[in-house]
Amino acid sequence: MFWLGLFFLVPFVIVMKISLATPLFGQTPPYSALFDHAEDGALTLRITWANYAALLKDSLYLKAYLNSLLFAGVSTTLTLLIGYPIAYGIARATPLWRMALLVGVILPFWTSSLLRTYAMIGILKTNGLINQMLMGIGLIDAPLELLYTNLAVYIGIVYNYLPFMILPLTANLMRMDFTLLEAAEDLGAPPWRSFLQITLPLSMPGIIAGAMLVFIPAVGEFVIPDILGGPDAITIGRVLWTEFFTNRDWPLASGVAVAMLLLIVIPTLIFEYVENRSQGKGKDA
Repeated sequence: MFWLGLFFLVPFVIVMKISLATPLFGQTPPYSALFDHAEDGALTLRITWANYAALLKDSLYLKAYLNSLLFAGVSTTLTLLIGYPIAYGIARATPLWRMALLVGVILPFWTSSLLRTYAMIGILKTNGLINQMLMGIGLIDAPLELLYTNLAVYIGIVYNYLPFMILPLTANLMRMDFTLLEAAEDLGAPPWRSFLQITLPLSMPGIIAGAMLVFIPAVGEFVIPDILGGPDAITIGRVLWTEFFTNRDWPLASGVAVAMLLLIVIPTLIFEYVENRSQGKGKDA
């Protein structure tokens, strides 16, 4: 609790304090203090909610939030659809092959995500690898516009965050008793039914863990939409960067950050509460 408070709660309180201040341009720091010192030593609290009110007035912030949720939600779904078969294959592999496959999944982490994202430019551009392959086999006559589109953002997020889905799923599936599938087969259950009634429910903790590991950082992703996305790929990460480093409006940027954090944390806490209650009822039954 001490380390969580030091590295998570204290920074959040600092950002929250800045979000309640008034921007002061041309000064350092570029925001006012929350307390005024009178001559008699009395302290007067001076906070403003204007930064949060601006989020509701300007449609830019709402569009950025919705775009971030859309990019994160679709990318999480895609990583699950791609990562689940990979994780299942790794879990069912022999120990030697399992180690080699896990190394293959972890290998991209040895390179900076920024470099991997820049490498996607060479793959997605009009004369890149994908267009050359498609034109080489005769599927298209003219190169496709893949770079600087929303599709490029989805490809970049899925590529960078796919290991975060595979690893927890693999760990969960490795603990599964696969003799249950053999018993279901002996009882006449087809493979698809065994998957839906045995494998999928038992792997749900891994799915939830992987989805959270992908969705939460993808909501605040800045690098991938900025490098691969077009002008319409406005995300909350890009808005934060603009407010902090271009407009130098730290209070408004802090308000955007706090609102984004609450947008993620509150539904997560509600989900955890409901999940714990359902598990408690199941144990009581």
